[in-house]
Amino acid sequence: MPHDPHAVEVLLTLVEDDLPVPAYAHPGDAGADLVTRVDVELGPGERATVPTGLRIALPDGYAAFVHPRSGLAARHGVTVVNAPGTVDAGYRGEITVTLLNTDPSSPVRLRRGDRIAQLVVQRVERARFVRAERLPGSHRGEGGLGSSGGWDAPTG
Repeated sequence: MPHDPHAVEVLLTLVEDDLPVPAYAHPGDAGADLVTRVDVELGPGERATVPTGLRIALPDGYAAFVHPRSGLAARHGVTVVNAPGTVDAGYRGEITVTLLNTDPSSPVRLRRGDRIAQLVVQRVERARFVRAERLPGSHRGEGGLGSSGGWDAPTG
């Protein structure tokens, strides 16, 4: 990819030098690929926390979010348990990804260097939480989970 002068600079170190640096597969992609540092097998319904071999230093005001890979999800039923996982600007440890095999019958084998997740770097705002006597009204009000309608399960 050509150098983007508008890209945020993220410093990194690798646990092992032969691992790839995160990279975007296509121009315009939001997520850079993360790979597994170890071989892992996930049986049906199993989860494992998988090391990526990557440590990063994000600038203040940024966070990185670990998202599942759509191909792994569609073809093998593998997802990220706490998607998106959050990497805070102050974290300096190895990024790990907790993967889950949702397939009810087939194991999934991942080899060192296989792409397992995507890392999306975003600017984030800090909030100042202010106690109030009451909140201003809104169109939605107190409507919660499922309050906008959608799919209804058949009854009977």
